[in-house]
Amino acid sequence: MRTAGAAHAFRSGAAVESERKRGSVGQVKLLCSDGEEVEIDPEVAEKSVLIKGLIDDSPDEQIPLPNVKRAILEKVIDFCKYLKDHQAPEIEKPLKSVDMASVVDPWYADYINLEQEVLFELIMASNYLDIKPLLELACAKVASLIKNKSIQEVRKFFNIENDFSPEEETQIMEENKWAEQSF
Repeated sequence: MRTAGAAHAFRSGAAVESERKRGSVGQVKLLCSDGEEVEIDPEVAEKSVLIKGLIDDSPDEQIPLPNVKRAILEKVIDFCKYLKDHQAPEIEKPLKSVDMASVVDPWYADYINLEQEVLFELIMASNYLDIKPLLELACAKVASLIKNKSIQEVRKFFNIENDFSPEEETQIMEENKWAEQSF
């Protein structure tokens, strides 16, 4: 049998949980790798599986993000804010075009139109923070940039040094000819 005090405590806990879900309890404090603190709405923060788990474990503590710089975190937050009110992009695979505007909605295409270094940092951050829609969007952008490129062009894009001798490269190309023919 529940006492009145236990029922009150239960209602208070439920009310607090309800308020937290509405974002009225307060902001989530995130500590970036460059030492700066960013405060965001819990509903936005919880788009990250990592952050949601940390909020559930320690709701009142600052959450350190040692792998994410502030500038990249702000870009991630912009995506999560948009995702709060909009459907995650559905990306057809393989990509039907190198033009992201024909692959996803215009907002997502514009959002992901970034310099290569920022794009790669965004991929690393979205993977670390476990934000699957952002990771898929960023990876699709990289795929669009290398789609229809030669091996040499892809190596140049990723700054990969070719350490094969001409004979080794010819042998590898011959052994993997089927891969080129399948597309």
